[in-house]
Amino acid sequence: MTSAPLAARLGRPGGPLFFPVTAFGPDGTVDLDTYRSHVRRGIDAGAAAVFACCGTGEFHALTPEEFEACVRAAVEVTEGRVPVVAGTGYGTALAVRYARLAEAAGADGLLAMPPYLVVAGQEGLLRHYREIAAATALPVIVYQRDNAVFTPETVLALARTEGIVGLKDGLGDLGLMQRIVSAVRTGGPDAFLYFNGLPTAELTQPAYRAVGVPLYSSAVFCFAPDIALAFYDALESGDRAGADRLLDGFYRPFVELRAQGRGYAVSLVKAGVRLGGPDVGKVRPPLHEPAEDHVKQLAHLVERGRALLAEAGR
Repeated sequence: MTSAPLAARLGRPGGPLFFPVTAFGPDGTVDLDTYRSHVRRGIDAGAAAVFACCGTGEFHALTPEEFEACVRAAVEVTEGRVPVVAGTGYGTALAVRYARLAEAAGADGLLAMPPYLVVAGQEGLLRHYREIAAATALPVIVYQRDNAVFTPETVLALARTEGIVGLKDGLGDLGLMQRIVSAVRTGGPDAFLYFNGLPTAELTQPAYRAVGVPLYSSAVFCFAPDIALAFYDALESGDRAGADRLLDGFYRPFVELRAQGRGYAVSLVKAGVRLGGPDVGKVRPPLHEPAEDHVKQLAHLVERGRALLAEAGR
């Protein structure tokens, strides 16, 4: 798939963007059958795209062979119904290798996560992402967070780079994002995409929409797609009261619970999948499992969220 079709499909998603967890069996190895089931459930629930082996999918914990197998499984399950975007990252050489594995597995695009460990200047970051973009025919979305923070001028240069189609923000600096959107709007391509990539992005999405960032990742969709879809529909239809009801009654308490443990943006989500879906196994080190009481609190929160949906007639 070329850059333009992917940008068009992601730019008008029609549903949440799904970031599936990666399933592991009791022995700790990748469980592809369960992974396929998890991805299939997400697509059937209304996902507009599958972002395979990204942050929620424990990209950091997968070998190249496991990564390729999971991306290929996601591509097989989707059968072209929605695009599959695969993660890539680490240093430039490894990021290029993962990008090529994703292309070989049939992915439609790449989410390029920050380079490993080093804090690079803008010139080095630009070179890094341009080399990833040049390595395959896959369109690339650059992920801003941690040690990969860009000036508006650098994002404009990225946007003008062949093969780079979007920016996902995990930093949360709305002032910087407004400057970036303005810089690209006045000097870059019309079709450049912006994503809110903060953990539990729904909490901040009303603010992100106001600065020109219409797309967001939804980890909640992994374990409570009905709640995630209701929130998405409320935002899209302009039902601010409905969105606020879910923000106040579900998303804010969930974010507060997620803040109780390091790595909970992944491990608590995975526990949520196990509560009502396939047994996707535990997280791999260095992440750890959430406390039992926190999992119980999560179960109560999901019940509360669904009660809110019932009250609203959904």
